[in-house]
Amino acid sequence: MRKVSLREIVADKIVFAILIALYYWMWARNDWHNYYTSIQYAVFAFTFFYFISRASRLKKYKQELPDEMSEANLKRCDALCLKIGAAAIIVLSFVCAVGRLSITTDLIGYCLMGILIALAIIRTILFYIMDTKGV
Repeated sequence: MRKVSLREIVADKIVFAILIALYYWMWARNDWHNYYTSIQYAVFAFTFFYFISRASRLKKYKQELPDEMSEANLKRCDALCLKIGAAAIIVLSFVCAVGRLSITTDLIGYCLMGILIALAIIRTILFYIMDTKGV
């Protein structure tokens, strides 16, 4: 079996963020169609097998020798993404304050899920760039 890279672990967070957004959609939607049941079962099954696969990959990663440079890059990337996330949430909060009469709570939730997915993608791209260039 191939070696588990830190890039794989970081990129895997995109799938995790998408799953969280899908579960939010399942809870926050206001309508119902018959095919939603099929979508829910597919998401549940994928989540189950995803977490089994992720647990085995993380276990294998922890048994390998750590790459200190990559882990240092990940810490810098996480610090930068924290600032980006805080800025995005501040912007969203001011947009909500200005549009408080027309912006619904489910729309705010979808915006938060979008921020979560965007941060996971940005984090992966930044980490890949930092790790490739050895910054």
